[in-house]
Amino acid sequence: MPTSTFEPVLVGVAQLEQRDADPVAGTGKEPLELMIDAVRAAAEDAGAPGLLASADAVRVTRGMWPYGDPAKAVAEALGCPAAETGVSMWGGDAVQLVLTESALDIQSGAHQIVVLVGAECGRTQAKARRAGIDLQWCAAPGSPDRTFGEELKMRTRAEAVRGVSQPIQMYPIFENAIRHARGETLEGHIRRVSELWAGFSRIAAGNPHAWIRERATAEEIRTPSETNRPVSFPYTKLMNSNSNVDQAAALILCSTAVARRLGIAEDRWVYPWAATAAHDTYAVSNRDNLHSSPGIRIAGGRALELADRDVEDVAHVDLYSCFPSAVQVAAAELGLGEERPLTVTGGLTFGGGPLNNYVMHAIAQMADVLRDGPGDVGLVSSNGGFITKHAFGIYSTAPPAKPFRYEVPQDRVDAMPTREAVPAFDGPVEIESYTVMYGSNGPSAALAACLLGDGRRAWGNTDDPETMHAMVNEEFCGRTARLRERGTIEF
Repeated sequence: MPTSTFEPVLVGVAQLEQRDADPVAGTGKEPLELMIDAVRAAAEDAGAPGLLASADAVRVTRGMWPYGDPAKAVAEALGCPAAETGVSMWGGDAVQLVLTESALDIQSGAHQIVVLVGAECGRTQAKARRAGIDLQWCAAPGSPDRTFGEELKMRTRAEAVRGVSQPIQMYPIFENAIRHARGETLEGHIRRVSELWAGFSRIAAGNPHAWIRERATAEEIRTPSETNRPVSFPYTKLMNSNSNVDQAAALILCSTAVARRLGIAEDRWVYPWAATAAHDTYAVSNRDNLHSSPGIRIAGGRALELADRDVEDVAHVDLYSCFPSAVQVAAAELGLGEERPLTVTGGLTFGGGPLNNYVMHAIAQMADVLRDGPGDVGLVSSNGGFITKHAFGIYSTAPPAKPFRYEVPQDRVDAMPTREAVPAFDGPVEIESYTVMYGSNGPSAALAACLLGDGRRAWGNTDDPETMHAMVNEEFCGRTARLRERGTIEF
């Protein structure tokens, strides 16, 4: 099928891992160096190293590093100093959003060759902190020509005051809400979820770029141990995103006309067919419930519609997998069964979770998978915040029947039911969901979403040892309690 002159196509991908860096010995590369290496590897993957000198845009995923305009430093190192520079804002959805904008720029003729890259050195940073070493990374000063995304407030003061403000607190609350909505027992639920996560570990074992390639069984994943401590009920460490990684990834997009002119073999081409984005309520407090996502259901469904495909037509999937609850919600909303592989990398636990840049690894890996299965269709999902911001991409080595399309069906998501929240309440409530947080000496605090009799939501907590012990051994979703104005829950 012939393609248009400005049809966007992904021609080069790369993933790098740095396992032997030692800040004590002064060895290892910083993120900026890994970015440059990754882009060069992506150009080699395309079979056209010379294309980098002609790149007219370089876009970096924001990370935990001190750089002002890292894209400028990358561009200068690659021999394209005049390239437009860009940096994303925070969020796990950032990579897909930047790729979508890049595809649209190519489609409109605004750019011909766009480089996307990102890197994190979380493992090196952790080693340096333990050793008391101040890493002397360069500043890469300046301001990017373009910033993608916007800073958003996704936590309320009422949530933070009650101790619910971090992913390791909110996602297990979603998890327990899923269990209650499915009518599962505590034992049946953790067995099912650990089997799901063991499937991710199996995929990672076959992925040469995965950070943890040793297969973990479901029993090992769900059982607390010296190396797998409990973090937040019902999650152990092996059910959390793993940011203790040094990883980089890069993608190169161009038009089909440029790819032909550069002699890039068509068996390297991966087309973005369609993309969508939307968000659920920015505050979790205002969600209708804690076990579903209208944003995923509507935006993900629309991406498939734009690609003229049903979910059954999708051969390969990578669902954003910071925690098991995120995968379960996405799978349910998209109509994907948990018995099929839901990742191509192994996910953020086993494949590696380099902060905002995970999805670049997912897209790079998806490109390799699709190249091995010409004509197959792949779906990659993204998640920012607390199952809040969503971005989807549909990819294939086959040219799309229609030009690349992008939509944001936010009006449809905004029309879905929401819930009012109150900052404080004194009276009877029903426990909607909860978690128990662990410290070095065992359970440290229980956090709960509470429903008032009129349907409004409030947040509460307790540090009563007997109550916390009961909450990890018995079902507390649906129980009645007394919420005090200061936030304490009494049973």
